[in-house]
Amino acid sequence: MRNKDYLSIFTLILALLILSTKEAYAYLDPGTGSYILQILIAGILGGLVAIRAFWSNIRDFVKGLFKKDKKSARKKNGK
Repeated sequence: MRNKDYLSIFTLILALLILSTKEAYAYLDPGTGSYILQILIAGILGGLVAIRAFWSNIRDFVKGLFKKDKKSARKKNGK
């Protein structure tokens, strides 16, 4: 069999497994939503703290990008 045939058979089996699932009767309590909200808030605040900690490095990197552009433009114009 060729690889294309294996892919077709795999796709068919996967589709049958997905379509033939039974109901889970799962329960999500209110604490789960609270936990997800805490994770999102912690991720956002952690990202902000990381940006603040490395702000001078980020600022210097961006300034360096623009300074290089000005120098290369002067070299191209012959000034």
